Amino acid sequence: MMEWLILCSDTASAAVRVLVCFLIMHRAAAGKKQERTASWIFAAVIVGTAVLSVLTALPGLPGVYRLALETAWIVFCGVRFGCLDVRMGLFIGIFYEIGVSFWQFLLGAGLGILFGSPTFLDVGTGSGQAAAWILNGLLIVLCLCSRRYGDPKEKEGLRMAGGIVLAGFLAIITLSEQTVLEIPDATLDMWTFLSVILLTAVLVFHMNRQNQIERELSYLKSEQAELLEREYHTLNQAYAVNAKLFHDFHNHIGVLRQLLTHGKTEEALGYLDELKAPVTELAETVWTGDETVDYLINSKAAEAKDKGIAYRVQVEFPRHMNIAGADLCAILGNLLDNALEAAARVPEEKERFVNLTIRRIQHMLVIKIENSFAGSVVLKDKELKTTKTEEGLHGWGLKSARAATEKYDGTLKTSYADGVFRTVATLSYDRAGE
Repeated sequence: MMEWLILCSDTASAAVRVLVCFLIMHRAAAGKKQERTASWIFAAVIVGTAVLSVLTALPGLPGVYRLALETAWIVFCGVRFGCLDVRMGLFIGIFYEIGVSFWQFLLGAGLGILFGSPTFLDVGTGSGQAAAWILNGLLIVLCLCSRRYGDPKEKEGLRMAGGIVLAGFLAIITLSEQTVLEIPDATLDMWTFLSVILLTAVLVFHMNRQNQIERELSYLKSEQAELLEREYHTLNQAYAVNAKLFHDFHNHIGVLRQLLTHGKTEEALGYLDELKAPVTELAETVWTGDETVDYLINSKAAEAKDKGIAYRVQVEFPRHMNIAGADLCAILGNLLDNALEAAARVPEEKERFVNLTIRRIQHMLVIKIENSFAGSVVLKDKELKTTKTEEGLHGWGLKSARAATEKYDGTLKTSYADGVFRTVATLSYDRAGE
């Protein structure tokens, strides 16, 4: 009877471990592909885990084989149902399984030292199952907290994982010095070695993410350089038109006087309209004092005009702030591109519009973009996502905008109602230089 109870407990424990890891993978895949969250998927994961647990409970099967099979099942579920690529699935699956087994050993050893019993290290006993379920309880609490308070950002999650692994490393070193519980040196050496591997994995993952961020930043800086060069030519052209107008001012006055003297009113009005054109174009240009913002707003205005989109701008832009031009390019440029592309797809030209509002509120910069939208939206993790399916930079632009926003303790929110798609980016900036 006891063997059956332990088998059922072990099966349920394995189901909890695999399901928690699957949920982690499910969250890690957010923003990469459209998620499938049907309940049958979770049921399939649990049933498959139960079957695997029963099969691996065969007498004489080494624990390492069970660990390998469970890891393979986790990776399969993460790749097949969690929309992760194989490389990331393998990394998370192996890291998670080693980490959970490591902490189960540490909890069992800690309880064994506390109660003076080595049975807590044996999962084939009631005491060993108790240690396993303490760990399962902590995993369940972690998942519940994640659902209630929201998932931690990638940097916070990586810092948390590093702290847990470091605590485990210090615990295994301390465990080797105790004399209450007799633990074979080979076992301690194995877990010490694995804890070092876990620390190395966290470090390598962090370095890889930093390298990726640096590549993205380099790309944004090159884009900013191109934008500034275009802005320089735009300014030169505007100043040239202005200078030419004032240089020829006395000649224009003479021509108008001659036309009016001879009663040619219509010709004089036509001549004035010709003079008005470059002045009107110059007056419609938005000048905020920031070269990147000026170019983005005005170049998108020209694009909107070509596509028959009503383009309205209200800007209150602060000077001397600490928000880098490359980040403004990533946020404003990508969001305006998305808005113009969506508005251009509206069948009725008179219904196409893009409204840009930039305001500063205390030490916060708020960028709000509203655009007409025709089609369906995808809701994912309570956020509206792009409906683009082409490969390439689609989706990467929105990711860059969000990453640039978060650098300034900001948020990027999207919403949709009554045919209007709305995006609001909020950033904190330093006013010390103002």
